[in-house]
Amino acid sequence: MVTTDDQTAAGARRGGGGSWIKEFVIVIVGALLVSIVLRAFVGQMFIIPSQSMENTLLIGDRVVVQKITSFHRGDVVVFADPGNWLGEAETGEPTPVDRVLEFIGIPTAASAGHLIKRVIGMPGDKVVCCDADGRITVNGQALDETSYLYTSPDGTQVAPSEVQFSVVVPKDRIFVMGDHRDLSADSRCHLSDLSTTQAKGQVAFVPEKLVVGPAVAIAWPLSRFQVLHRPATFDDVPAPSSPAPDRGVIEPEGVSC
Repeated sequence: MVTTDDQTAAGARRGGGGSWIKEFVIVIVGALLVSIVLRAFVGQMFIIPSQSMENTLLIGDRVVVQKITSFHRGDVVVFADPGNWLGEAETGEPTPVDRVLEFIGIPTAASAGHLIKRVIGMPGDKVVCCDADGRITVNGQALDETSYLYTSPDGTQVAPSEVQFSVVVPKDRIFVMGDHRDLSADSRCHLSDLSTTQAKGQVAFVPEKLVVGPAVAIAWPLSRFQVLHRPATFDDVPAPSSPAPDRGVIEPEGVSC
């Protein structure tokens, strides 16, 4: 015969099990909410899809992008496509599962519509390729880019740019380049692009409002974990001598990759 005490104990055990499940659900939901909030306001991870930032970033690297800090010359930034920089083949439609994972802050291989490059010029900066020694200059200051430009296994480093150009970055825009210059369709390659909404070549300058934020670390794979730092060469770049123009200045006309 089961006594009243036994029934009470059994009920308590059943109640305890239900309570444990309820607490587990609350913890999971809470964690998801925290992840969503962090993703929306603090940081987000992105997958590197191409070779354009080698060897700083490799295909498949997961980078942490911080949203609550500003960015400067020399920073590596993630930004939304400013004007059909990505071809249709590069902007595949994510699946419903991909969308859910991205919503809670977990990047997927199908993530689309964003690029990652290094900021070379800020609003008002004059960026020129190249000086007598083949170096990019910003406001007349030559950049020493040897610490981050792509170097092949045989030790050969890519040139800062094979494209000769001189630009003045318009207000509220930036000029960006990849570290693997030979494989990066960056700002240089859009200086003669036509657009239905902007003057010829203006899509080469990325609107600051499209920048998600600076990449601050490689989070995965663990073997490549590292904090990303702004190269010291950008510390020597002086401020622009004139206010940023409303429209970017591009010389020579029609220059492109």
